[in-house]
Amino acid sequence: MEHLSDGEAWKHFDSTFSMFASEPRNVRLGLSTDGFAPFAHYAQSYSCWPVIVTPYNLPPWMCMRRQFMFLSLLILGPRNPKGNLDIYMQPLIEEVTHFWEVGIMTFDIARKQNFNMKVAMMWTVSDFPAYGMLSGWMMAGRLLYPYYMEKTKSFRLKHGNKHSWFDCHR
Repeated sequence: MEHLSDGEAWKHFDSTFSMFASEPRNVRLGLSTDGFAPFAHYAQSYSCWPVIVTPYNLPPWMCMRRQFMFLSLLILGPRNPKGNLDIYMQPLIEEVTHFWEVGIMTFDIARKQNFNMKVAMMWTVSDFPAYGMLSGWMMAGRLLYPYYMEKTKSFRLKHGNKHSWFDCHR
């Protein structure tokens, strides 16, 4: 296991956005979401979707601590948000976009100076159904895996009339 800062995605991001990478105090975020039914044992249909934002440029022993996971949004309702997740997340998206483009004046207590901090949303962490809601990608049918697109080796089962990706994931 290694820290994300040692990974290829981080290094590629640094080479692509060198101005962002030149300021080590800029923040790199990850967003995670997944829904659950809080009253499942009582046969009530209700859905809860927490959206958690985590800063990833902390040291490895601090990244996944509870005090550095920020509950940014909580979507409650009788059903999951499906096609409306982007509507609920619009204020968060606008704020992160503003912090990416313009930044925000922040005080660095260690250096005792103000600086313009910028923010990048680098990752989303979710299961496949939540990934479909976050990205707007259809999570059914032949093109289920967006990485493969038309090169997918999926096939339709003869008698089940469903798509299968058996032994296609490697």
